[in-house]
Amino acid sequence: MELKVKGLSKSYHQKKVLDGVNFTFEDGKIYGLLGRNGSGKTTFFNAINEDIDIDCGDILLDKEKIDIRDIGYVTATPNVPEFLTGYEFLKFFLEINSEKIPNPKTISEYFDMVKIKEEDQNKIMKEYSHGMKNKMQLLIHIISNPKVLLLDEPLTSFDIVVQDEMKKLLKQIKQEHILIFSTHILEIAMDLCDAIVIIHHKKLELIEKKDLNKEAYKNKIIESLKEEKNV
Repeated sequence: MELKVKGLSKSYHQKKVLDGVNFTFEDGKIYGLLGRNGSGKTTFFNAINEDIDIDCGDILLDKEKIDIRDIGYVTATPNVPEFLTGYEFLKFFLEINSEKIPNPKTISEYFDMVKIKEEDQNKIMKEYSHGMKNKMQLLIHIISNPKVLLLDEPLTSFDIVVQDEMKKLLKQIKQEHILIFSTHILEIAMDLCDAIVIIHHKKLELIEKKDLNKEAYKNKIIESLKEEKNV
């Protein structure tokens, strides 16, 4: 499975943010999307998710125009119905999507996937921490099983232990999805991702690792990002 971005451009007023982006993402990999503040990471995600109109270009999934139903978008600010308990929300979601979920698990098994304890399952989500809400948002998208999963800073609200748990979960599901992971924390990207992509000169550029050791690879990424700021 391939997600092809061809000639994607987007401007806001007179400012060009993305300029003729061409890139191919493959399933079975987690792509880390890096860029300086304001470089266009969120614009790129919003373009794929059809949240904004693009100036020109095509976004194709296996040579066909991508269907919004094939996309899951885990936003940096989780959006969950805070008046429901975690259990009520998950139960409702499973019921209304029962025909779309192959081989469904039990509610308890789903909560176990993201390590949400039983006492927290029955709290209203208004009382959840930012990290707990983020877990619920991620869980819903995993259950929905989209072909393309966009993850915008999904781990920054978690402590080190939970980060490790979520990394393992994402690695488990990557074979059946195209995962694009946006973050400003280089260490997380290097630890989790199979490929590092930066927004460079308003385009996407793969930073090749080749035979570099970890420190040399890290320095290569940083130097590329420094160059971007000076453009």
